[in-house]
Amino acid sequence: MKKVVVRDAARFASDRYQKVDLFGSLHMFFDLYCLEPGQEQQGHAHAGSDKIYFVLEGVGQVEIDGESAAIQAGAAVIAPAGSQHGLKNASTDRLVVLVAMAPRPSGTK
Repeated sequence: MKKVVVRDAARFASDRYQKVDLFGSLHMFFDLYCLEPGQEQQGHAHAGSDKIYFVLEGVGQVEIDGESAAIQAGAAVIAPAGSQHGLKNASTDRLVVLVAMAPRPSGTK
């Protein structure tokens, strides 16, 4: 059994946001995204995969198919397969987000 303490897995870097692989299989992944103020995940899409963002700490700005919303600790949003989506930390505090995606896109580790 693989077990992680999510809060202990968080890591940050000043040059770019960090993706921490918590769990993954051929079918899905479960990552931790750690963003310093001003960092962002550029908008992109996954043709056959749904992605869920769940905020653990901080306040983020998520955009899905041109619709933008603030999401705070305890909130979750889904980016359905094929939707253009991205995440930004527009606050002055760190942002920590759990991210799940299924099915796992081919070519990702």
